[in-house]
Amino acid sequence: MRRPVGAVFIVSAILAAGMVGLAVGRSSIPLPGWLAAVLPATIKADPPAQSVATGPVIYYRDPEGLPDYSPTPKKTLSGKEYLAVRASEDVSFEEKAPEVMTTKGRERGRIRFYRNPMGLPDTSPTPKKDSMGMDYLPVYEGEQDDDSSVKVSAGKLQKAGVQTEVAERRTLNTMVRAPGTVQQDERRVSVVSLRFEGFIDTVGNVTTGARVHKGQPLMRIYGPNLSSAAAEYLSALNARPDAGITNQALKGARRRLENLGAPDAFIADMERTREIPVYMTWPAPQDGEIIERAAVNGMRAAPGDVLFRIVDHGVVWAMADVAERDIALLAVGQKVTVRPRAYPDRPFAGKVAVIYPRLMAETRTARIRIELPNPDQLLRPDMYAEVEITTGTEAPVVTVSASAVIDSGERQIVLLDKGEGRFEPRAVKLGRRGDGRVEIREGLAENDRVVVSANFLIDAESNLKAALRGLDTGEKPQ
Repeated sequence: MRRPVGAVFIVSAILAAGMVGLAVGRSSIPLPGWLAAVLPATIKADPPAQSVATGPVIYYRDPEGLPDYSPTPKKTLSGKEYLAVRASEDVSFEEKAPEVMTTKGRERGRIRFYRNPMGLPDTSPTPKKDSMGMDYLPVYEGEQDDDSSVKVSAGKLQKAGVQTEVAERRTLNTMVRAPGTVQQDERRVSVVSLRFEGFIDTVGNVTTGARVHKGQPLMRIYGPNLSSAAAEYLSALNARPDAGITNQALKGARRRLENLGAPDAFIADMERTREIPVYMTWPAPQDGEIIERAAVNGMRAAPGDVLFRIVDHGVVWAMADVAERDIALLAVGQKVTVRPRAYPDRPFAGKVAVIYPRLMAETRTARIRIELPNPDQLLRPDMYAEVEITTGTEAPVVTVSASAVIDSGERQIVLLDKGEGRFEPRAVKLGRRGDGRVEIREGLAENDRVVVSANFLIDAESNLKAALRGLDTGEKPQ
């Protein structure tokens, strides 16, 4: 059966119209019975009807799907009208009560406004995208009621790597390091000299650098004045009882010998032998090393001439120059570790004995003195050493990691974690530092949780919030 060409054209047009109707999701014109018989079943079935947008127009969006929106009617550069977006098409602006979201028992209220996702001081009363296509973030009622805190989304916290820890009570020790030198103990130096004019007959086998013991003979001397005083004392000892020599005269004669510096052994020998020795053996006054020898055989020695200088190095001093900023940390009795450059692997332990009251203006340092036992005689005067002073308090104090403190120069703050993504900047007063931690004297209590990593992000959020609040109130943010 041949059909007219016009009928074929009509069928083709109807098929095209039907396909268009199916494409837009609605049925088109009714089809004749004879046409419906030749169409496939999939074309004959009507698709479900699409809901029609209702409610007032909230905003207008770009007809080509670009991230551009307008609160009023607008045209593109090519002249196309922006498409209207009604309340039913955006769930955030339906007339019904907004969905209440809960976070660990906290309820969110209505959306107040939208803020820039990059932290810029830009807000919008309607949903919006920035120049990179990122959605503006909603700010709910109650989220900014607390002016002292700021809320950060969980996703942003995770991406930034924010970490927290609790403030703990610890014994905080700060290590103060300073350069130093080893010096001899001034109290362990002896000088051998005569109180009378004498002549040195012979000098013992002692030289500079030799170690001597107390009482060891150093030299043999002759002194006319010493011999005269010895003869007077011996006469008093040998006098008969009826000679009229009183005990007071005997004591006076002995005191003259003592005033001339005669050793006790010399006087004891006279009392035992009842003879006046021609020469007197002069002993070493203490244990130590001879660091100076001026006596030679046959020399004449005037009163007060230094003939020997002896130093005991059993205890030495370490003199350290501590920077001015560390003076407040020092105290007498603190434990010190001294590491001589000659023995870097062998530390010597001592204590701070003296903190000198004068500051060196040229170097802005204070000098301290450490007493060190030196039984092996390894430490020698003028050795260089590194001094480590352990400072701190024995009582534990509230401490946090040093990275938790944001120091602006004028004030120091930490970010207190209040839970559920809320953080509060808290001004604190700092104390001592040591071992990567810092003492908190005011502003925090034990077990308070603070941010120790990526706290710059939350601080930026807090500064942004303060700036926005200042724009709203007309005040200058602090």
